[in-house]
Amino acid sequence: MPASDRSLELVTAAAAAASDKLATDVIALDVSDQLYITDAFLLASAPNERQVRAIAEAIEEKLLPLGSKPVRREGEREGRWVLLDFVDVVVHVQHTEEREYYALERLWKDCPLIELPEHAASDASA
Repeated sequence: MPASDRSLELVTAAAAAASDKLATDVIALDVSDQLYITDAFLLASAPNERQVRAIAEAIEEKLLPLGSKPVRREGEREGRWVLLDFVDVVVHVQHTEEREYYALERLWKDCPLIELPEHAASDASA
């Protein structure tokens, strides 16, 4: 069963917030067929800890008016990898080095990409 409309709304808004804060390599994965605990992952990178935190904060601020706040938040203190669990969507904002090392997109390569609007998506060359 593909990601719900609500999940798609949240992941799109989160991607837009990440891109607004200059996140790179922003992608969304539909993990609904692989996981029962969430529908989608959003992955985003930043070159330093301060920007990782800023991106995570911007995502939280963007999703709050949509009626969604994270039920779990991890990694803020270190700022190298912040995980925000919004139940329907799990956001991973990673320092570029962690993103390359852990390669979550490779781990979840069998999951389809969620197409993001051009303004919400970015790539590593951005």
